[in-house]
Amino acid sequence: MTRFLSIPLCVILLTLIFHVPCASAAEPLWLEVHSTHYTVITDAGERKGREIALRFEQMRAVFANLLTKDRLNESRPLTILAFKNDRSFYQLAPLHQGQPIDAPGFLLSGSDQDFIVLNAFEDEPWRAIAHDFAIRLLNFNYPPAQGWFDEGLAEYFSSVHVDNREVEIGADPELQPTVQQDVMGNLRDTHPPKSLAELLAAQVWLSLPDLFSMKHDPARNEGTRHTLYYAESWIVMHYLLHEKKLPETGAYFGLVLNQHLPVEDAIQQAFGMSSAELEKAVKDYFHSQTGFLAAIDDARQRNVDPDHPLPVARSGQTDHFQAPVGPEDSPVTAKALPEPDARAIYANVQVRIPERREAGLKTLRELATTPTEVDRKAESKSAKRTGEDAEQLPTNAIGDPLAHRFLAWDYIEHNQFEEAFNEINDAASLNPHDMWLRYYLSAGKYRMAKSRRAEMMGLANMMLDLKSVLEWNPQMAEAYDLLASARSSGGSNTSALQAEREAINLSPRNEQYVFHLAEIYVSGRKWEPATALLDRLKSSSNPEIASQARDLLMQASTQRKYGIAANPSGAGQPKFEAQKSPFDVLEEDAAKRDTSETTGSPEGPGDRRTTKFVRGRLMAVDCSHPPSAILTVRSDQGTLKLRTTDYKSLLLIGADDFSCEWRDRQVTANYKSSSAGSGDLVSLEMR
Repeated sequence: MTRFLSIPLCVILLTLIFHVPCASAAEPLWLEVHSTHYTVITDAGERKGREIALRFEQMRAVFANLLTKDRLNESRPLTILAFKNDRSFYQLAPLHQGQPIDAPGFLLSGSDQDFIVLNAFEDEPWRAIAHDFAIRLLNFNYPPAQGWFDEGLAEYFSSVHVDNREVEIGADPELQPTVQQDVMGNLRDTHPPKSLAELLAAQVWLSLPDLFSMKHDPARNEGTRHTLYYAESWIVMHYLLHEKKLPETGAYFGLVLNQHLPVEDAIQQAFGMSSAELEKAVKDYFHSQTGFLAAIDDARQRNVDPDHPLPVARSGQTDHFQAPVGPEDSPVTAKALPEPDARAIYANVQVRIPERREAGLKTLRELATTPTEVDRKAESKSAKRTGEDAEQLPTNAIGDPLAHRFLAWDYIEHNQFEEAFNEINDAASLNPHDMWLRYYLSAGKYRMAKSRRAEMMGLANMMLDLKSVLEWNPQMAEAYDLLASARSSGGSNTSALQAEREAINLSPRNEQYVFHLAEIYVSGRKWEPATALLDRLKSSSNPEIASQARDLLMQASTQRKYGIAANPSGAGQPKFEAQKSPFDVLEEDAAKRDTSETTGSPEGPGDRRTTKFVRGRLMAVDCSHPPSAILTVRSDQGTLKLRTTDYKSLLLIGADDFSCEWRDRQVTANYKSSSAGSGDLVSLEMR
């Protein structure tokens, strides 16, 4: 008995003295948790990781219910980092006046992907970013609106509480306890700012036309939402949601933003009442909701008694309903994440925070040049085969692939394109199946062409890469926007319009996409829709967009009047010739090493045949067995029979639609060889 008792006693002593996490010793330090829509990276354990993934799926479903939508767009991938201790979180958090922010969570938006960072040591840390999470979903799923709508809905949503069974929403989101308890159990009076309900009860309200017309720039917000603007926006949205008036609200925005009606007239037409009548209805609604002020009184009463739990902003004013997503409804998987990958992800977030960037770059460069465990094993095997000392062998390792990928994006963001392509090349050598690399390669080509006022290099391969990216993530709006630009550069205006409209559908508030749509209209000489878009954009609050719109409007006017395009600034600079991309080189090298090629469908994921190209004359098209077609192409190397299984989905450059009547046309074709003199078409460029 003594011998058996000594084992748990030893474990207890080790835990107390050395803080060894005995209960979870077998659990990996870092986990990658996947739910239907989100990825969670955490060191807080699998249970916590699964809970966080579920809570975000639940909040997403609640937001969809608010907008009465069956389906929400996720137009940029979202990764959630959750740390088990304060130190990891606050060493990463943005600084405010030289100190880390005191909220237990923050959101970072990027043009490629978004990150949410949480302090999992705190209770319900996801509630700290509920407001920003709502704005993010609004940007992807609701047309442009006025500031009061966005901030009012986000404030309403930020009161959300979710557990495995129930949702509670609608309380005053800015109600804070007047007394807080520190880690030593001491109570102190914090004198918090007034909550939204207190502001509305104590101040004269803004008139609704003033509220609705007020320009609101969240980027200039000082960080507090304890203002009358937020309070009144919140209660207006509270009223509209409770009275089920979102359809009328959408009609109002159509009138005031698209038809440019005055606010007063738009309110009258959309809501069937004057602004004064609507304002009175909102005020009456607020004063009838006695639970808001009762919650404030209850909070103060609770703070008097230190033995009573500190208040949570809940009252009889909230709505309660069954959680739309439960633990059994949302499939969640978890797997171990290698420590170098976790460090690279942490550093990648650092790089995106200006005051943390240098520390992040230092870590990424170390990881990119440090041999991984796989590299060391490979070197050891090589040494055994050759009889050499492994320590004396020169290393061929190129480090962690994620570090190379993240460095590549930072280089692209700072217009260092050669360095970016080198990092993509290294990352692709380690993991050629990483779709992010194909997206970054395409983004790099586009940005380099724009910055140097040159043609995009490797246009056909860029479109193929983007097609693969969109098969991997069909909701990636930025990939559709890049595809539209590539198609437009290739002369396919119709297919470019389709791609750009899909980008706007996935991210309806992105004015850069709208500007690109206007560019495509101008290129296709569709003056009326181009002018309508540019007239709207020239009044944008974004000065860069407004300037671009005015310039393009002037260029379109000149082109329409005189039949020639105005000479854009920077014209006459040398253009880049198409050149091989890092992926082209990698594929060719792989083909040379592979002595046996696998034959398969050109669209199939297992097709490892090398993509070849031929430049010649298209002699005939055989469409006798639609939708397949056989093209006869004659070149200096001879005659080829190139087949496509579906000519309607064939990637075309320089033409909007495939024609079975094509004859005697100069073409360039990408294809995969199937036998002597024949192959499977990948893309076709009409020259």
